[in-house]
Amino acid sequence: MITFLVSIMLLIVGYFTYGKFIEKIFEPTDDRKTPAYTSNDGVDYVPMPTQKNAMIQLLNIAGTGPIFGPIMGALFGPVAFLWIVLGSIFAGAVHDYLTGMISIRNKGAHIPELAGKFLGKFSRHIVNAFSLLLLVLVGTVFISTPASLIDILLDGKVAFGAILGAIFLYYFLSTILPIDKIIGRIYPVLGAVLLIGTISIGISLLFSDYRIPELTLGNLHPDNLPIFPMLFFTITCGALSGFHATQSPIISRTTQKESQGRYIFYGMMIAEAVIAMIWAAAAMSLFDGQTLSEVIAAGTASAAVNEIAITLLGAIAGTVAVLGAIILPITSGDTAFRAARSIIADYLGIGQRNVINRLMIAFPLFAIAYGLTKIDFNILWRYFSWANQATAVIALWIGTMYLFMKGKNYIVSLVPAIFMTYMVFVYILNAQIGLRLDLNFSFVIGLILTVLLTIAFFGKAKKNKVDEIEVDTKVA
Repeated sequence: MITFLVSIMLLIVGYFTYGKFIEKIFEPTDDRKTPAYTSNDGVDYVPMPTQKNAMIQLLNIAGTGPIFGPIMGALFGPVAFLWIVLGSIFAGAVHDYLTGMISIRNKGAHIPELAGKFLGKFSRHIVNAFSLLLLVLVGTVFISTPASLIDILLDGKVAFGAILGAIFLYYFLSTILPIDKIIGRIYPVLGAVLLIGTISIGISLLFSDYRIPELTLGNLHPDNLPIFPMLFFTITCGALSGFHATQSPIISRTTQKESQGRYIFYGMMIAEAVIAMIWAAAAMSLFDGQTLSEVIAAGTASAAVNEIAITLLGAIAGTVAVLGAIILPITSGDTAFRAARSIIADYLGIGQRNVINRLMIAFPLFAIAYGLTKIDFNILWRYFSWANQATAVIALWIGTMYLFMKGKNYIVSLVPAIFMTYMVFVYILNAQIGLRLDLNFSFVIGLILTVLLTIAFFGKAKKNKVDEIEVDTKVA
């Protein structure tokens, strides 16, 4: 229990200290008008209050990540707590803050546009395709997982196809309608359900007879999966997630002032980490590794969510907690498709004021997602995990380039960028969905590739710096 309480305390302290440090490096100013005002179109660019933006950001970035990921990460044992705490403070929250704030400084641009500007024009095309792949995978996964939770909650009394159809319809409407019409109105209510359910799980766990394990660096995974790199692809949204880089620009288009950024972007990542800590601790306390593995195998992490909630809170309150778990993927799935629609529109230069233009992009997206629902969830999740962290790496390099060009302390994003680049290389070299190389060999090759990429990055960074100086000189 001490490890759990200290971890929660560190996350909160991290927001007020390291979060403030990152904000000071970036230097937000309220003298600059945000895109919510300069590009107001009544659809995607709409000024909204800070608390509403924060709640939308939290629900956007969370998905099933801070619940399903930590539950599966609990198989590794308490070492997972370290990644949640350190990953969120020094990597995930930095990633989210820089992505959101750099987007604000660039007219609400999504990550492909930012990649094109800071990493090179060719990068824009690559990242565009990569982001769309990630978003469609996320949207599809977040159709299947809440549907499975609802199916468990209703004990199979409603046809699974009908549940999928209802989620599809909601996603479609929230994708094409102005952001303040559905998302802006219902998210505060949904957020309250999520927070009540999650906090109830945490409090009940503290006062229950179940023992939260203390920190150990040993690998307790029943299948002996390696901590490096697997843990960093199992717990993503609760620590560091590239999906957040696709979501923060949505809120960069509705943020009223730059000074609100630390609370909205850095703060909501910390809030998500707290959610992840609670579910990871609950999973480790209620199950041993082998039993948890069997529960997950029998019904995905949805079965574990349901059992944890009902065991700790009883039937009625447990149902509220499960509803919170259902809300998370639904409120990320809808904005996944919304972000995909927006990225395509930006890439092709299609204005979004006209609803016909929105429909023209949305219909093909949902057709593809429907086809993907026919594929096994576990296969989709494997590809999602790698694509997700590869996107996080791209966003961290963009943040590093921005800070380097502005003459600011870029080390804060460079360190997590290098670390996660290494993990991404090792994973794809070793994984069954990748090259299936020996793990030790993958560590060596991954290191070489990471060093080469870092050298190439600084070559590009120095060139960007020179080009920027030349442009400033000509303007002067």
